[in-house]
Amino acid sequence: MTDTSFAGWGSGFLGVLIFSGSLPATRVAVGALDPMFLTSVRAVIAALLGSAMLMVFQQPRPERSDLLSLVIVAAGVVVGFPLLTAIALQHITAAHSIVFIGLLPLATGIFGVLRGDKRPEPLFWIFSVLGSLAVAGFALQQNSDVSLLGGSLMIAAILACGLGYAEGALLSRRLGGWQVICWALVLALPLMLVFALFFKPDTLAGLSVPVWISVGYVSLFSMLIGFFFWYRGLALGGTAGVGQLQLLQPFFGLILSALLLSEPTPPLMIAVTVFVVLCVAGAKRFS
Repeated sequence: MTDTSFAGWGSGFLGVLIFSGSLPATRVAVGALDPMFLTSVRAVIAALLGSAMLMVFQQPRPERSDLLSLVIVAAGVVVGFPLLTAIALQHITAAHSIVFIGLLPLATGIFGVLRGDKRPEPLFWIFSVLGSLAVAGFALQQNSDVSLLGGSLMIAAILACGLGYAEGALLSRRLGGWQVICWALVLALPLMLVFALFFKPDTLAGLSVPVWISVGYVSLFSMLIGFFFWYRGLALGGTAGVGQLQLLQPFFGLILSALLLSEPTPPLMIAVTVFVVLCVAGAKRFS
C-alpha cells in the first residue's frame, strides 16, 4: 500500500468515525429541541463556516448547469437526511436507527446506477434484496414499543441521503469533494435561516451541556468536517476501496449508543446489523 493510499484509508476511516456519532448526538439533541429547529440550525452553522472557507480559498462559483445537482445534494444531505432522522429518533432509539444505516452504501449504489454509472452484476441485486428483507423482517418482529413510523422515516432518510451522496459524487468530479458540500450548504442557507428563526424555541436557557455538545457535534462534524475527511479519503485511496469503510459505521454507531446513551443492544439487533453489512459488502463486490 502506497503512502497516498494509506493516507486515503486513514482519512476515510476518520470520516466514518465522525459520521458514526451523528445519530447518537441527534438522539440527545431532539430530547430537548424541535427536529425542524435542529435540522435548520445545524445547516445554518455549517453553511456560515462553509461559505467562509469558500471565500478564504477563493473557490470559483459553480456553473449554472451545476445548480440542479447542488439542489439535489442539499435536499438529500443538508435537509432530508438530518430532518428525517431527527424525527425518527423521537420514536426509536439511536441503536435501532443505526441498523438502517447499513443500507446507506447500497442506496448510494442504486442511485448511482440510476444516475448513469455502470450497471452491476446480477449478484448485486441478490445481495440487495437479502439485505432489504433482513431490515424489513427485523422491523416487523419488534414489539409494540418500537415505532413503525420511526422505521419508515429511517428508510426515507436513507433514500434521501443515498440520492444526495450519488449526486454529490458525480458533481465532485467537477467541483471537488469539500466544495460540493460547502456550496450545497450555501444554497440551502436562506431557507434554513428562515426555518431556524421560525422554529426557534422561546428560550434556549436551561438546555443541558450534553444537548449543547450534541448540537455542536452535528453542526460542525456531521454536517461539515466529516465530509472533508470522507471525500479526501475517496480521492486519495479510491472510491471502490475506501467507500467500503462506510460499512463499519453501524458497528461504531452501536458501540457509541451503548457507551454514551446506555441504550440496550439486543443480540438480534447485532445479528441483523452484521447480516446487513455482509449483504452490502457482497453487493459492493459485484457492483
